Amino acid sequence: MSAPWLVLGEALATEATDTQPEEALFMGRMVASAALLAAVLLARFLARRALERADWKDQAAGTRTARQITRLSLLVLVLGLVVIWAPQLHTFAISAVALAAALVLATKELIMCLSGAVLRASTGAYDLGDRIELEGLRGDVIRIGLLSTTILEVGPAHQRSGRAVVLPNSMLLAKPVVNESFTDEFVLHTFGVPLARAADWREAERRLLELAGELCAPWQEQVRARLERLARDHGLPAPNSEPKVSLQLPDEDSLLLLVRIPVPARQKARVEQEILRRFLLGHDGA
Repeated sequence: MSAPWLVLGEALATEATDTQPEEALFMGRMVASAALLAAVLLARFLARRALERADWKDQAAGTRTARQITRLSLLVLVLGLVVIWAPQLHTFAISAVALAAALVLATKELIMCLSGAVLRASTGAYDLGDRIELEGLRGDVIRIGLLSTTILEVGPAHQRSGRAVVLPNSMLLAKPVVNESFTDEFVLHTFGVPLARAADWREAERRLLELAGELCAPWQEQVRARLERLARDHGLPAPNSEPKVSLQLPDEDSLLLLVRIPVPARQKARVEQEILRRFLLGHDGA
């Protein structure tokens, strides 16, 4: 059996369907809602009156029963309104979901940039003054915002180009970022020296090691102590901080000497150029 307020609402809605169906349905639901509210309030009033007339030996039990009646009345009212307005609620829910989806699509890049900023802050990927590389772009970080990071570009031979590059933080979600300042003021810098296969690579290796040891001697102990401290903090074996030369064979006619040197992060370009110049002068003289 249908509730009387639902029957009343349907009757009013059916009576006006031929003239103004939408308005009739709305008015019918409004009348049904009002009838439901009146019925719930009347039932609650009668139940409270009955409780007041009852002889309660335990006053606390009477108070709990009154509270339960109030909660039951509220529950019945809410469920009844949901049933009456279900079509409108369904339409509203669909509209809300569509609006949310449109907002997400329209602000996708903005959300990704904000997410990238949260990722950077939570992982400590880089900070102001760090030299980073992201998507082939290298530079010193001069500004960090919620949406972007600005760097002073560092081009070939570790020389500044004079250009500022703005990187959207959304790139941090999909691209790896290289922080060249992770070891603070010192880094292990590597550069290559190509030679012909027929050249005396042993002499070239000896000369490169000699030059690297001579130029890197002033800060050699500081680099070693710093790398050992970092290794202990991260539970890793301490790397060898001495200058080192490795061999590679890129093709059958040449070989490549990879020179690794401990050097201050801001001086690696100068030290690399000095080693190369002295090596070439000595190589030409030989």
